Amino acid sequence: MTTRAAANAAPRRDQGSVDDFGMDTITLAGPLEAKLAAMREAGFTQVMLKANDIVGHPAGVDAAVRAVQASGLRVTGFQVLRDFEGLSGHLHDYKLDIAKAMLEMARAVGAPLLLACSSTSRHASDDPEAIARDLRKLAMLALPLGLKVAYEGLSWGRTINEFTTAWDVVCRADMPNLGLGFDSFHALATQTAPQALEQVDPAKIFLVQLADFMWQEVRSAEERIATARHFRVFPGEGVHSAEVAALVQRLAAMGYRGDYSFEVFNDDYQQLPLPLVAQRARRSALWLGEQVLRRSVPLPNRIRLKPAA
Repeated sequence: MTTRAAANAAPRRDQGSVDDFGMDTITLAGPLEAKLAAMREAGFTQVMLKANDIVGHPAGVDAAVRAVQASGLRVTGFQVLRDFEGLSGHLHDYKLDIAKAMLEMARAVGAPLLLACSSTSRHASDDPEAIARDLRKLAMLALPLGLKVAYEGLSWGRTINEFTTAWDVVCRADMPNLGLGFDSFHALATQTAPQALEQVDPAKIFLVQLADFMWQEVRSAEERIATARHFRVFPGEGVHSAEVAALVQRLAAMGYRGDYSFEVFNDDYQQLPLPLVAQRARRSALWLGEQVLRRSVPLPNRIRLKPAA
């Protein structure tokens, strides 16, 4: 197996273990290489990449790809395609071109999936069949590249704004490489009943992103957007620790064996040294692994979890 293939090889799922917790690059400030190094030094083994980190690299996309490969981190996924579904005419054609380019970048960095979030555009159709049709097309574009598409319902999405409605259109689209992207922030913000997760096939949950926030509820769409984009914190740091823990336990009990990544947008973290932020993420991973899922970390400086008994 090549070095690149080994770094990006899919983790073992046959023993029902959660292989790793990972970080999103959106949490950290600074150049891509420094972000990757901070994650690795904190003990993480996977990274969720954002497109800006790749196309914004001062030496170009190819240099960014080489930096990811050299880091030794397994790529969790690539984000994020926005406002893709439900459009028509020249708007649909435009977004189709954007989607193709993002899928190619995802393949280049060794990502197994592209994250797409539900549309907020007033120009988009609210017809679930039209939304499903476009998601089916996106999944078909991803197939020859060997990629999956994880579809996430933004809590301020125009039509799809809960994981329950996102799951509905994923089922309507009915593509083997199209699944659900579940984000704990959005589930908490919309106060969607956690029992609704039981309706979802765990094999079709392609990614779980975790975050908390510092107040009990968000009272408007504007506050929800501001909180999501500026004031998230790591699991265990906010006021919803019990709810986040319960969600992770429920997912594990359902049989989810995919990746967990910390998607934490936080303006304060952007002003702190990278190692300090990465260590906060490490504490969150240890809390979830050792106390919530009650699994041990067998090696120092590695967030790698043993299979459940």
